[in-house]
Amino acid sequence: MGDKEEEGKSATGSNWADLTYVCLLNILSRLTLSQRWTGPMFVCKSWFSACKDPVLHSVFDLETHFHSLPELPRWWTPEFERRIDSMLRSVIEWSDGSLVEIKTRHCSDRAVSFAAERCPNLEVLSIKSCPNVTDDSVTRIAFRCSKLRELDISYCYEISHESLVVIGRNCPNLKVLKRNLMNGLHASQHVEIVPNEYLNACPQDGDKEASAIAKFMPNLEHLELRFSNLSARGLGLICEGCLNLECLDLSGCTNFTGRDIVNITSNLKNLKQIIKPNFYIPRSVFHTERYGHWQLYDERFQTDIFRI
Repeated sequence: MGDKEEEGKSATGSNWADLTYVCLLNILSRLTLSQRWTGPMFVCKSWFSACKDPVLHSVFDLETHFHSLPELPRWWTPEFERRIDSMLRSVIEWSDGSLVEIKTRHCSDRAVSFAAERCPNLEVLSIKSCPNVTDDSVTRIAFRCSKLRELDISYCYEISHESLVVIGRNCPNLKVLKRNLMNGLHASQHVEIVPNEYLNACPQDGDKEASAIAKFMPNLEHLELRFSNLSARGLGLICEGCLNLECLDLSGCTNFTGRDIVNITSNLKNLKQIIKPNFYIPRSVFHTERYGHWQLYDERFQTDIFRI
């Protein structure tokens, strides 16, 4: 039997290559992105062609894959970033403008800018832990993807408050913002995984970011600011400007007390969940005179929330 006759045959002799295109798409749509990329794409030419159909590429979600594994040093290498960029760019091209959701990590400005050019209907953008995504590409997203309703730029230290201003001005449908920073209290958990220069580049302008959020994102319903260094003043601005907040995550924020939080958030009538800092900071890490109040308020705070 020739090679052509063998192509696409299963172990039972069935010729999978003869499936109708509609049936094949139905099967492929039931697989995850990673499953399609590690199997069906390499079966035969017709299957590879089907895997590129725009109907399969309204969502690009690698976050579930990252979330299921412990963080690895190789994720922070240029080689890995290029692989993620290549994969994302391919899906953007295949989507033919139908991509509405991107969830990944460790991509670069190049890929995000490409998404801005080709994905006018983008509604969800999650690009956590991207050391080479900057204000430049996020600004492009803001101007070209006005339907954006959810943005996660956690651990992206080259993105500043200026991006928040532009996003807020141009994306009125934004309901969810996640701007979490790495755990600065126990930075040792990132050592030998995250490059030291990146760890030391943690943004120090929490109140500027708070001001941008308060002024330009009035329709927010879900806001995460874990380990931000915003002050009570910054939190006050947010609570005055974002009256529709239903969920507020302040895990690891050390510049205000539990009493501050209660008083400042009292005007948020729609607030259903607030995650407060709940830890006692060791003497070896901070001055007790400045942070000793956390021990006093610890019993009032929620528990089990420190997971990065």
